[in-house]
Amino acid sequence: MNRHTWTDPAPAPAHGRMRSYVLELVRNSDEPVSVVDIAHATGLHRNTARFHLDGLVEAGLVRRRAEAAGRPGRPRTVYLVDAPETQQGRRSYRLLAEMLTGMVTDAARSPGASAVATGEAWGRYLVARPAPSEPVGVVDGARRLRTMLADAGFAPEMDTESDAGEREVGLRQCPFLEIAEQHSELVCGLHLGMMRGALTEARAPLAVERLEPFAESSRCVAYLTTSTRESSSVEGWGITGR
Repeated sequence: MNRHTWTDPAPAPAHGRMRSYVLELVRNSDEPVSVVDIAHATGLHRNTARFHLDGLVEAGLVRRRAEAAGRPGRPRTVYLVDAPETQQGRRSYRLLAEMLTGMVTDAARSPGASAVATGEAWGRYLVARPAPSEPVGVVDGARRLRTMLADAGFAPEMDTESDAGEREVGLRQCPFLEIAEQHSELVCGLHLGMMRGALTEARAPLAVERLEPFAESSRCVAYLTTSTRESSSVEGWGITGR
């Protein structure tokens, strides 16, 4: 694999092109800049330059302060970026994930079972837990599961009932897609465990019987059945082949 693919894609800016340009001007300046400085550098009207600078302040990307005394008249308002330039570089969390999954695969006696157990612990932590006396039915349990999956970035679909009586939950997006393609046993095991742990913690009368990775292109499908027992067995661990 080409080494450049290990670097995570740069996040798209949440602001427009001009505001991004203004941010770069502030970031690359050796000293705090004023509205006049930005107006001269960009050709913008002073009010427009101030509008973009204040927008960056509200976004937490730039800090505003009064210039230190030392010149006559009222102190100017200036703008600066606190974070050093070295902290603005590209991230390589994908490389870290590849290294860690490889380490787990080499160290664990049963990587798949360990992944399911770890996922269960995190599922219990991430799900919205009901009150001690609050009853949780099938519909509420499925809703709590979908909410957890949505918060984690799986873009879950509404569960539907199959001809076999199973409830199907489609996962339209995998937040760990690149790693899952290389280490499906670990990553899909974590996903399966998360769902099982969430349903257990929510006391939902549902059990995740199996997870079918990439059932349709990048879409995965989890199959749930109505159950009153805790379904957390890792024997065979419920993940079907691709």
